[in-house]
Amino acid sequence: MQKLHYSILINAPKDKVWHAMLDDKPYREWTKTFSEGSYYQGSWEKGSKILFLGPDPTTGGEAGMVGRIAANKPYEFISIEHLGIVQNGVEDTTSEAARKWAPAFENYTFKDKGGATEVLVDIDVEDEHAQMFNEMWPEALRKLKDLAEK
Repeated sequence: MQKLHYSILINAPKDKVWHAMLDDKPYREWTKTFSEGSYYQGSWEKGSKILFLGPDPTTGGEAGMVGRIAANKPYEFISIEHLGIVQNGVEDTTSEAARKWAPAFENYTFKDKGGATEVLVDIDVEDEHAQMFNEMWPEALRKLKDLAEK
């Protein structure tokens, strides 16, 4: 497991960036970088279960991740604990494939920079996925920046 770090400065206040990142409609836009049709089901409230889903091109079903919101300090910090995977619409937290992802954390920090917002992303990933995320996250953050600065 590797810890990867990304950041971007967005010319918008923290509350606007927070909503651009986590509200349903803009979330679907900036996460297209990872998978066309990405969305979530659940709540961003601390302790809540949340599913990160999208179409699986190999099976035609739903695929993604099962998570729990480990922390939520509005407009400052949110932490997602990944607990497993979803394959063909079925949650899996016990198989070897699921345990490779869990527990892993995805943390977002929002820092005020004189009216702009620095977004820091810290994620745990399997070694085999590090290169993919190193290509995708910067592009996803650029899309988030575009959405939040509108």
